[in-house]
Amino acid sequence: MDINQLVDVIDKTETYTHFGKVKRVVGLMIESTGPEVKMGEVCFIHTSNYDKIMAEVVGFNDAVVVLMPYTEINDIGPGSLVEATRKPLTVKVGQRLVGKVVDAVGLPLDDSELPSGLLAMNTEQSPPNPLKRPRILEPIEIGVKTIDTLLTVGKGQRIGIFAGSGVGKSTLLGMIARNSEADINVIALIGERGREVREFIEKDLGPAGLKKSVVVVATSDQPALMRIKGAYTATSIAEYFRDRGYNVNLMMDSVTRVAMAQREVGLATGEPPTTKGYPPSVFAILPKLLERTGTSDLGTITAFYTVLVDGDDLNDPIADTTRGILDGHFVLDRKLAERGQYPALNVLKSISRVMPQITTEKEQKLANELRSYLASYEENYELIQIGAYKRGSNPQVDRAIQLHPKIINFLKQGIEDNCHRETAIDQVESLLYGG
Repeated sequence: MDINQLVDVIDKTETYTHFGKVKRVVGLMIESTGPEVKMGEVCFIHTSNYDKIMAEVVGFNDAVVVLMPYTEINDIGPGSLVEATRKPLTVKVGQRLVGKVVDAVGLPLDDSELPSGLLAMNTEQSPPNPLKRPRILEPIEIGVKTIDTLLTVGKGQRIGIFAGSGVGKSTLLGMIARNSEADINVIALIGERGREVREFIEKDLGPAGLKKSVVVVATSDQPALMRIKGAYTATSIAEYFRDRGYNVNLMMDSVTRVAMAQREVGLATGEPPTTKGYPPSVFAILPKLLERTGTSDLGTITAFYTVLVDGDDLNDPIADTTRGILDGHFVLDRKLAERGQYPALNVLKSISRVMPQITTEKEQKLANELRSYLASYEENYELIQIGAYKRGSNPQVDRAIQLHPKIINFLKQGIEDNCHRETAIDQVESLLYGG
């Protein structure tokens, strides 16, 4: 750095702190007179007991600054000082973060100190230039038979996992985290019940999964801004590892809760409710968040986003919008779960859009044939169950009935089981042609 650059840095350095004062608090929203700030900047609100509460600038009402807090605001009163930091939210990231469980602003949840040697990174980044994204041409082994054979995922693909409550989303994410060949997992638990966080880490993820994972947690009791930032923080951590050449799995449970948190923020700042009460900002942030993952010249982020569908309605506005952005969707079916089929993946309703580009003709032929037998059985399910179907009427249906128990047995997989992709493909071939 030469003398001119040093002089330029000194000229731009703030030599005093900007303050404002809290004017009023309405619900989630804090209004202050001053300080001089910009959208997205972080401020500290000084409380009556000498603590500092982090808040973010989310809007302006004439000359009044509108802020949203990251934590509870019980000790804020009229006239509380609002200190400008002149910076957006940053989180500390690095190799030593692997194996840690952190909150939405990147601080360890076990009250330990952050490891040394971490780099500060902005949580909000722009999606990469589309022309700088390499095509997805290589499969990634997930370790779940149904996915690896019938819904093959590519390195850098973005998948939505659509399901109602209690159908096995968290269990499936845990299986992917433990069994996948990805170098590092970044797992975001957004809007989860506090009870489920430890349960997921110890039961679904396990010590083997946690060893190569970073878990970001923002529970349902936390303010809306923390739940939104949890998603951005997890994506930033994944981007850090991708830019260092790793193949990263990003798993977010769930995008729906992020959208609900943004709805709270949007409505509090005066946005009009549109589709099902969601303001326009919800449908603006989803593409910005989801498009940040994928391929790059350095590494890849293979992303799995769970989407809660109320009453198993796949046409919910958030589900519909998310499905249109992502590169495929897996549907977990409650009826299959009730029959004891786990993971309860409905193969016929699910799709991997890049599968034809990353699999061989033989693998596609096997997958299509197995799908056709599943479809034939489902189309004639009621006739078969009541005994109205006569064998010999349709050779395709006869073969589907013969193979159906073997197919269902193949689609089932124990939580602790890990099946390699090549082994799973051999099992499909044996199932179809092995007699």
